[in-house]
Amino acid sequence: MVKKSFVKMNVIVIVFLLLFSISTTTVGAYNFSVSGQAAILMEQESGRVLYEKDAHRQLRIASITKIMTAILAIESGKMDEIVTVSSNAFGTEGSSLYLRLGEKIKLEDLVYGLMLRSGNDSAVAIAEHVGGSLDGFIYLMNEKASEIGMRNTVFNNPHGLDDHEEHYSTAYDMALLSRYAMKNEEYRVISGTKSYRAPQEGENWDRIWQNKNRLLTQLYKYSTGGKTGYTKRAKRTLVSTATRDNKNLIAVTLNAPSDWQDHMNMFNWGFETFEVLPVVEEGIVKNIKDDFYKNKVSANYSFEYPVTSEEKQLVNKKITLYNPVDEWKERGVPNPVGKITIELKGTNIGEVPLSFIGKLEEEKKSFWTRFVEIIFLTLGVNKDG
Repeated sequence: MVKKSFVKMNVIVIVFLLLFSISTTTVGAYNFSVSGQAAILMEQESGRVLYEKDAHRQLRIASITKIMTAILAIESGKMDEIVTVSSNAFGTEGSSLYLRLGEKIKLEDLVYGLMLRSGNDSAVAIAEHVGGSLDGFIYLMNEKASEIGMRNTVFNNPHGLDDHEEHYSTAYDMALLSRYAMKNEEYRVISGTKSYRAPQEGENWDRIWQNKNRLLTQLYKYSTGGKTGYTKRAKRTLVSTATRDNKNLIAVTLNAPSDWQDHMNMFNWGFETFEVLPVVEEGIVKNIKDDFYKNKVSANYSFEYPVTSEEKQLVNKKITLYNPVDEWKERGVPNPVGKITIELKGTNIGEVPLSFIGKLEEEKKSFWTRFVEIIFLTLGVNKDG
């Protein structure tokens, strides 16, 4: 009986240790927790997903919708135009800039009010001016979402209010949207602005808007911007960006009670765990041995990728070049002439086109060919007689 009890005890201890090991391995890999129903951490330049939690689940998104509204307004080329506030915009519920009916205001000011104070009236005014109508703008929103690759997103308003059932996205899609928007310098400036002063028609005092994004204004010194959101159905939603040590990260949480802490946890882990590895440098590729291509092939652009210390040795590069053909002597060498394929753990993570930047060398002529040409030249006769 004693032996059997001892064996049972050992089995229980072993199972407990295994379970504990699995648990601590999982926690240790991330070293943080996320309160959000869905979340993602993405490296901005490469688009690599560093962390995700139910990132492709379709959920309501509230006012982070306004990132799409803002970038469409910026790309419209109408930022200097004057917008007249309609009754439709004036009557919009929820968070507001308190625009007056018939008020005239610059589109640029509306976009700042949209991003900093989350004005729903501003969103409608922007949509009507840029899209010609609310429906026209919603069409533009969904077209842009498709262009960016937001496969699981449907927009039905410019502000994110719960006035349509078919208005949702995913943490992954919203990271794609933020990544796209952050490529635009004007968006980066607006998103990262802490305070903005906008003149008000008919008044001798300006509106002053403070950004609602506490990561940017108070909590996180590496924050570069983002957008907050909340509705009763969506709960707290947040998109934020941060930069540290040449690393640019995007974090998204949906339905997250502790979103500020979630984002700081993800950012800190991402900055500490990954480094941006320069895999390919723009310019002449020096390790090509082929006589035709040697020192004559250039990488069109640089390629960098975020990796952990363990992954650095697992990144491989493969150069592929076209075989030279006789037609190139007459027509010139077509570009690109090949590519560098980059793999991590056997998975393709990127490609860089290669261009031919040298000159085609003339074929070396034999001694007798050159001797005959000299004789004909001396006699004043060409080879055809």
